[in-house]
Amino acid sequence: MKSLQGLGALWETAASIIPLTAILAILQIFVLKKPLHSVKDFTIGFLLSVLGLHLFLKGTTMSLIPLGDSVGRNFVIINKKWIILIIGFAIGYCATLVEPGLKALALEVEELSAGAIPHKLLIQGVAIGFGGGMAIGLLKILLNMPYIKVLIPLLLVVIFLAFFAPEPFGAIAFDAASATTGPVNIPINMALAVGLASVIEGVDPLISGFGIVGLTSIGSMISVMILGILTKI
Repeated sequence: MKSLQGLGALWETAASIIPLTAILAILQIFVLKKPLHSVKDFTIGFLLSVLGLHLFLKGTTMSLIPLGDSVGRNFVIINKKWIILIIGFAIGYCATLVEPGLKALALEVEELSAGAIPHKLLIQGVAIGFGGGMAIGLLKILLNMPYIKVLIPLLLVVIFLAFFAPEPFGAIAFDAASATTGPVNIPINMALAVGLASVIEGVDPLISGFGIVGLTSIGSMISVMILGILTKI
């Protein structure tokens, strides 16, 4: 029974990858009239992608999500809110450093800018902003603040900085924000926020527990724009 369930879960992972793979392959072969570089490498790579994604999702479900939920629920043991915010910042910062999508974006930016925007500098800037957004999100939960009172000021800051940040950094900021919402950050941050919201009296987890991913993305946008203003690249 367990083996059948495992195969079923593996097939679900494959089914989520097959449509995108099929579209790209059809475009390459029949529309663009270009052969696959190596059918063998393509096939092996596809199988490894399915297996790797399946194992990652399984591992996340077994470890990161329960751990994040447990940490969030036990945050209330800490009496001082500022300590919770520092811990939240550290978790968001460290999780962003290993986000694969962000690494890919940063390397692409470094290549296209001929090294003018080092990938390590960009990753650090995004991670700091993400951690800041994480801290703001946790503060919103702790104070049971309406989402709109947090969102509007942050968006106004983004609009304000857009007038002063170099144009490349403005565009990079938007892509960096989406690159942070990957397979590492989302399960950890959502579990942490929902876990915290579920144990605070008077806080609805459905209302306050969600939305933290959006705040972290806005935090990343702000930090990238500030980075552009400070470095003047």
